[in-house]
Amino acid sequence: MKLNRAIDFLFISLFVLVFLSGCISNAKSAEADLFSYKGSYVGDNSAVVNTVIQLKGAEHFSGVALQTKEEPYGIIIDYDWAASEEDEQKTVIHNASYLFALIQNVDWVVLNFETAEGVKEFKITREELESWYNLKLSEVENEEKLTELIQTHSEDAEEIAQLLK
Repeated sequence: MKLNRAIDFLFISLFVLVFLSGCISNAKSAEADLFSYKGSYVGDNSAVVNTVIQLKGAEHFSGVALQTKEEPYGIIIDYDWAASEEDEQKTVIHNASYLFALIQNVDWVVLNFETAEGVKEFKITREELESWYNLKLSEVENEEKLTELIQTHSEDAEEIAQLLK
């Protein structure tokens, strides 16, 4: 009788251990998902949308259009921003930085924020943003480095205003 209980306990413990290790590996892979799109192309609708829905303001995301017929290639992202309290300009810098770092052939990004006052449109090119950072965004290899780069450069409101004029 004691042997059966010990075997049952062993199987239950093993099941719990396997289940918990699966949860931990899924959590780690979810964190790495965003940079799994590194090297994708603007014409890959799935990669672009899956990237956008993981970026800042994703809960307000309302649509995307890809400009792929002729160069320069671009992405237009629409947000329903009326209920958002986030800063549009910081969202533009954050999201454009990720898009330029991950999608190798995107040359420009337009982010449209539908607010109570109307639509605020921000257009930024790869060249402008890389010049602002003084770095090629395609060279950034992980999310930690990109986050640090964005935070370092997003502290000065005047610098941000100058970039997004």
